[in-house]
Amino acid sequence: MALQQVVEQIVTGLGYDLVEIERSAGGLLRITIDLSWVQPAADAPAPLLDQFVTVEDCEKVTRQLQFALEVDGVEYKRLEVSSPGIDRPLRHEQDFVRFAGSVIDITLKAPIGAAASGQVNATRKKFRGTLERAEAGGWQIVWSEEPAVKPGAKVSKKRVPAPLQALGFSLDEIRDARLAPIVDFKGRAGKAGPAAPA
Repeated sequence: MALQQVVEQIVTGLGYDLVEIERSAGGLLRITIDLSWVQPAADAPAPLLDQFVTVEDCEKVTRQLQFALEVDGVEYKRLEVSSPGIDRPLRHEQDFVRFAGSVIDITLKAPIGAAASGQVNATRKKFRGTLERAEAGGWQIVWSEEPAVKPGAKVSKKRVPAPLQALGFSLDEIRDARLAPIVDFKGRAGKAGPAAPA
C-alpha cells in the first residue's frame, strides 16, 4: 500500500484530518494532522475555532503510525507528527470552505499579468487578504492597500479608507495557500479583517 494511503487510513481512522506528508533530509518523515472537520449544516451553530491539536493527539497518532509503517515496511529514520500551526497550509477545497472568512496568504503559480488591469503590479504573485466565496463561484481574497495603523496612533475620523480590492482564483492557479500567521495576543489567531498585502 502507498505511503499516502497508509498514513491517511490511520489518521482518519483515529478521527483526524491528514494535512500534509513530508519527507526531509536525514530520513525524517513529518506528518501534519488537524482536528477532523465536517461542514456544519446551514442551521447549525458556528463551530468553535479555539480547539487545537494537542500533544496527546500527536502521541496517539505517532504510536499507531509507527506500528502501521513497520508492518508495511516503510523506510524512515525518524517520525514526527505535529499540528499544522497558525500558518496551516490549505490544500483542498474543504480547507478553503473550512477557513472562509480567515486571512490567508496565497502565492500564484504565474504572475497576475494583464488580468490586473493596472490595479496591482502585473508581475505580482503574492497576496494576503480575507478568503471569501466569489459571486461567480470559486474563491477570492479581499484586501486593502491601507497601511497598518501603528499602536497608540490616532486615526482621523475624516480619513477616507483605501478601497477594497479582490482577486478571484481557482485552486489550480495556486502554488501555495496558507492561513496568515496573525496573532492578536487575545487568544485568537488567523481571524482578522481585510489585511495589507504580503
